Amino acid sequence: MSKVSLQQELTGEGLAQWMTANVEGFEGPITAERFAGGQSNPTFKLTTPTRNYVLRRKPSGHLLKGAHAVEREACVMNALHGAGFPVPRIYGLCQDDAVIGSWFYVMEMMEGRIIWDATLSKLPAAERAAYFDAMNATMAQLHRVDYAAIGLGDYGRPGAYVERQVKRWSKQYFEDEAAGRNAQMDLLVEWMPKHLPEGDETSIVHGDYRIDNLMFHPTEPRVIAVLDWELSTLGHPLADFAYHAMMYRMPPDILGGIMGVDLAASQLPDEATYVRNYCERTGREGIDDLDFYVAFNMFRFAAILHGIRGRVLRGTASSAEAVALSSKFERVAELAWGQAQKAR
Repeated sequence: MSKVSLQQELTGEGLAQWMTANVEGFEGPITAERFAGGQSNPTFKLTTPTRNYVLRRKPSGHLLKGAHAVEREACVMNALHGAGFPVPRIYGLCQDDAVIGSWFYVMEMMEGRIIWDATLSKLPAAERAAYFDAMNATMAQLHRVDYAAIGLGDYGRPGAYVERQVKRWSKQYFEDEAAGRNAQMDLLVEWMPKHLPEGDETSIVHGDYRIDNLMFHPTEPRVIAVLDWELSTLGHPLADFAYHAMMYRMPPDILGGIMGVDLAASQLPDEATYVRNYCERTGREGIDDLDFYVAFNMFRFAAILHGIRGRVLRGTASSAEAVALSSKFERVAELAWGQAQKAR
């Protein structure tokens, strides 16, 4: 879809009529501006004479079954907002392609700060620990939500989350022949099912909880909104936490890692402190299998990068960002296998 036709769809009569019928207090006209960033679901700022909104839509073109499920994002955020968790208010969900060419939802436009640098280098050093603590507390709050009590009992399959994820990503890795094979990934596919931790838990999991998917208060070290719920489901909270804490074991050019940063000089908490704070907030003695859960998340991320490489080679993902991401596949696979050996 061209940029011109996209602008016409977002500023045309169809969207204005839908918002008049579904968004209380809406008054047109609308101007639209796309947010920067790598969202797989395109996201736009809608400006009107009285209020600003955010619209998030499925991308155009052929989509894989179950992918880009904006209706799931709207569902989980609506439920969490009602439970007092920091997410934007959902004004409405549209499942009629005729309005703008794809399904979409409209949510509250919140005013705050997105921080892209996990080292918080642009903030005063004395304030940085408070921001890390806010991230930690917000994730702990999410994992303590009674998902069934807020109507999300069917948001995913309770139990065996990690086992199912290992099977899913292993299958995807083997089926994408265009992207080729990798020795470390082959070892991980064999190793993962044999070392699944005992015990199981279920909570709402975000799936991509990292600093640039959070919005902080304009002046305070406080999370006012958790964004980008595309990968959310019912899953294992420790797998979700380990994905977030994986920043301590990732280099700065991959997923905003902080490995190699002088944490003491930067006045940032070390990994042991960060894990302990999460455990205290969620009533745990510790996380015995943290190395496994980190290895699992690195494996999952490597499989995602492998899939992106396949799309690049097939010519269905030609952006510079896709090419750059796919080039990190071998390094992430190597890091994942290193974590697996550590877990043993």
